[in-house]
Amino acid sequence: MSTDFKETKIQGPTNENQYEYEEPYDAVNTETKNSKSNIKGFLSDLIFYAVLIFVCIYILPNYVIQRTIVEGSSMAETLQDGEHLYVEKISYRFNAIDRFDIIVFYPYGRDHDDYYVKRVIGLPGETVQIIDGKIYINGEILEEDYSKDEIRDAGRAAQPIHLAEDEYFVMGDNRNISKDSRDGDIGNVKKKNIGGRVIFRILPFSKFGTID
Repeated sequence: MSTDFKETKIQGPTNENQYEYEEPYDAVNTETKNSKSNIKGFLSDLIFYAVLIFVCIYILPNYVIQRTIVEGSSMAETLQDGEHLYVEKISYRFNAIDRFDIIVFYPYGRDHDDYYVKRVIGLPGETVQIIDGKIYINGEILEEDYSKDEIRDAGRAAQPIHLAEDEYFVMGDNRNISKDSRDGDIGNVKKKNIGGRVIFRILPFSKFGTID
């Protein structure tokens, strides 16, 4: 009687450490990790763009820089009706406004939408007066050539006006049609009502650039 045996071939040496077992590939666990990583990346991107949008929509226009449009001709020839400007809103917070800067301010307070664009003539602590069509600062004639016309109406500045430590005296370059600090309805401009300083003209393109 014969019995056939099938031979099982084993390559390599035979010993008790012959067989090594590989840990099974945990596909489910890896997919879970990838999924969590994708969700975390998506949430990070979402937060980043939400912050970016918030900065662009709220922070920049309210605290850094804002686009505005000129209405009227009280600042001619420097600024013309319909021109588009950029106004920076930081310097005035640090008392960095200088004489002859062009500012945007709210003549009736920030609770009102109306705002004016004028040039700074008098600074805090100074005394302003207009005599015979000339502007005097602390008793001395102000040398400037932003307006070519002699001032016909001194308004309230016919008498000396002393500016408090938070006040500015402003005028339009087109002096004889401008409603500005000479007018009792406008008066001295308080720092808290200043919206910013005009720094750049973007339209029309033919005048694109900084503003004197």
